[in-house]
Amino acid sequence: MKSDGIRDFDFLLGRWRVDNRRLRKRLQNNDEWETFDATQHNQALPGGIGNFDDFIADSWRPGFVGMSLRLFNPQTRLWSIYWLDNNTAGLDTSGLLLPPVVGKFDKGVGVFECDDQLDGKPIRLRYTWSDIAPDSARWEQAMSLDGGATWEMNWRMLLQRID
Repeated sequence: MKSDGIRDFDFLLGRWRVDNRRLRKRLQNNDEWETFDATQHNQALPGGIGNFDDFIADSWRPGFVGMSLRLFNPQTRLWSIYWLDNNTAGLDTSGLLLPPVVGKFDKGVGVFECDDQLDGKPIRLRYTWSDIAPDSARWEQAMSLDGGATWEMNWRMLLQRID
């Protein structure tokens, strides 16, 4: 029986240690990376509509808090993932939520994309979930200036479950 997708992110429920590798300057032909640890706690939303997590990286940016909100649409069978943080709350200047990346899992790999902006320039944004196991997972963020013809991976997280 084929899954409808509603349980695709169940693997993420719980507490995680996150090993981060992040490009310091994005889409600038830069190869300087920063590395840091973070923690993440993922919880289900009521009614099976999705989940959310916190992202705490005190060694990287003391006081910074991020949050992912993942919502599943049973009609389209697609996930929408919003990034929120305590810098902008994930809102644009008019107070609206920034666009989510949208997508699904296929053969164990989740790909989620949207049109976005970086420093006022239009970009394509992609999140990819892969290497999913009971106690580990991999997440990558990539950006494209040419509508997705070429991609620059600029952030990688390796997650390890915390008991």
